[in-house]
Amino acid sequence: MEIPLLLVFTFACVFGACIGSFLNVCIYRLPLEESIVSPESHCRSCSTPLAWYDNIPLLTYLFRRGRCRACGAQFSSRYFFVELLTALITLMLVAQFGISVLTLGYLVFVAALVVITFVDVDYQIIPDVISLPGIAAGICFSFLFPHLTLWDSLIGAAAGAGILLAVALGYWLITKREGMGMGDVKLLAMIGAFLGVDGVFLTIFFSAFLGAAIFGPISLKTGKLVPFGIFLAAGAAVAFGWGDLIVGWCVGWAFGP
Repeated sequence: MEIPLLLVFTFACVFGACIGSFLNVCIYRLPLEESIVSPESHCRSCSTPLAWYDNIPLLTYLFRRGRCRACGAQFSSRYFFVELLTALITLMLVAQFGISVLTLGYLVFVAALVVITFVDVDYQIIPDVISLPGIAAGICFSFLFPHLTLWDSLIGAAAGAGILLAVALGYWLITKREGMGMGDVKLLAMIGAFLGVDGVFLTIFFSAFLGAAIFGPISLKTGKLVPFGIFLAAGAAVAFGWGDLIVGWCVGWAFGP
């Protein structure tokens, strides 16, 4: 019997929101080198453990207006945003690939990008505990992706690491200063493992464009540099979701029908 499409999409949103709730734990605890398993979720202001009904993704935040049940402390709106974002991403993946191993693989990839983005925003670091297993995961999932071979994945990971490593080394030789952390190198290697060498070049292009068009003015206005990992994660998301479409449009515009 065929499962109604509405039920599939509802399940995708609920599942994605639950994944987003877990990602919030990772975003907060990994940079502090805390366990993501214990202790149980609790209010950071009064240390009151959160009951199951305090931990329902999206709904609890809306019903309690983002406040702790015990002490009334305000929770960051980021918790709600990450859950909503992950729910929408999961919905889009299921709509395109159905409930499949392919969807699971891409969800692992995008979830890693979400965690890396917000950790990089807060701490200007990219956790090795995400990027290094991510490289291995991308290589393993290449056996399941119909358009990505093991060789493509390996070359993509090597190209991603090699390109940024060469840039970092060149910058150091010229300026004698560190201009790029090794976390960015490992992140682009992870992206290459999932998207292949074409995805690496698309990611670099889109990240450079987004950095110049959006984040560049922010840096000029505030006088602070935006971590490059954010550019790479955003560029990878664009390359994954719309890369082929954008490239096809650009080629059609440049060379005509």
